[in-house]
Amino acid sequence: MPSTTPCHPSRRHVIGAAVAGAAPFAAQASTWAAPSDFGPVRQVVAGVLDVGYVDAGPAAGPVVILLHGWPYDIHAFAEVTPMLAAQGYRVIVPYLRGFGATRFVAGDAVRNAQPATLGADVIALMDALRIQNAVIAGFDWGARAANVVAALWPERCRAMVSVSGYLIGGQAAGAAPLSPEAERAWWYQFYFATERGRLGYARDRHAFARLIWRTASPRWRFSDAAFNRSGAALDNPDHVSIVIHNYRWRMGLADSDPRLEGLERRLAAAPVITVPTITLEGDANGAPHPDPAAYAGKFAGPYRHRLVGGGVGHNLPQEAPDAFASAIRDVVRL
Repeated sequence: MPSTTPCHPSRRHVIGAAVAGAAPFAAQASTWAAPSDFGPVRQVVAGVLDVGYVDAGPAAGPVVILLHGWPYDIHAFAEVTPMLAAQGYRVIVPYLRGFGATRFVAGDAVRNAQPATLGADVIALMDALRIQNAVIAGFDWGARAANVVAALWPERCRAMVSVSGYLIGGQAAGAAPLSPEAERAWWYQFYFATERGRLGYARDRHAFARLIWRTASPRWRFSDAAFNRSGAALDNPDHVSIVIHNYRWRMGLADSDPRLEGLERRLAAAPVITVPTITLEGDANGAPHPDPAAYAGKFAGPYRHRLVGGGVGHNLPQEAPDAFASAIRDVVRL
């Protein structure tokens, strides 16, 4: 089971600005006003970020870190979190950079969102909270970040649950053309590559997010209240810059942080993941996602794949919380 033993300073991973000396542990209540029905949002300085996060369950329990995607937020785990806390887990649910209560410590920090950065953010948060290792689980951007941690820092990842499987890649892979049908599914990535797209997203981010929710989960009948609860996280002042950089970087249209070049080279080589892993896929996922057969060989450790039925789309933890929570409980026993 995961340990909560404090991380010794000599084991801290210094990765450019992302973890430029982990700050002393200092968690406090946040003034973030977005509604949260599964715990107060706390704040902790972790690397270049002041991270907003929910911390639920017993403080001494094995740790699970739940990572949301775009354009969603921590409320994707509003039902999963109390399920796991009731089982004795300590559950950490952070807002990713550019979402909700998470802010950059320095106003002039580069608004970077390449894959290595998102993974390094998780390590910086773990160091700030003195968490040695954890089960890391997520979907969409969160699954990609979990993959990065599992691949680059396996000693910090007790096990992983990843929706849509293996999501590691590099700019060279992103430059390769796909089939016309697959390219059509990525329409928003091409939109974001343009100045028109950046301006359009900045102006209509809530309408844009609602469209993505509908198309990525065509059979999910989410309520206006559920959408608005998560939509508040998109009003983060760094949100547009982070989203645009993330998608432009994938196409080679945005600069990388030179301090992360070594990590991105390792990720571009598509490293195998050795930690125990369960991958999940909804049977009605309308977002672009790989075929499970295409990535099964990327998991060299104990591994299982599960197809979740019943019309489940892209936001699997919110649409099928029982299945997601079960995968987390089961993955440590593989």
